[in-house]
Amino acid sequence: MSHDLFEAARGAMAFAHAPYSKFPVGAAIRAEDGKIYAGANIENLSFPQGWCAEPTAISHMIMAGAKKIVEMAVIAEKLPLCPPCGGCRQKIAEFASKETRIYLCDETGVKKTMTMEEMLPFSFETEILG
Repeated sequence: MSHDLFEAARGAMAFAHAPYSKFPVGAAIRAEDGKIYAGANIENLSFPQGWCAEPTAISHMIMAGAKKIVEMAVIAEKLPLCPPCGGCRQKIAEFASKETRIYLCDETGVKKTMTMEEMLPFSFETEILG
């Protein structure tokens, strides 16, 4: 089941706009509606401003009407098993559960699976604070 997320994340990475960092990243989400939403990092001249791949995928999911991340894959061209950055971890947690699976990939596929709880222990909990 995670292979299609890997393929979607890798495909999204091809659309990365990373002229400043030279660090293309792709992410793909399977939402509660069963559909896959993908995104890539998009930089701009006021680097490090811009969008990471994960919130780009989240925005596609939200704009399509989905609300929950069931599982997510992340891939970076130059760093195998690249985890989401700290800010992205909290953005993902907003739409995920503690059990949501995050797949870290290299160029050949999924190499490590983590839960959101492992990725971001002690995160702000939407259902408590929101």
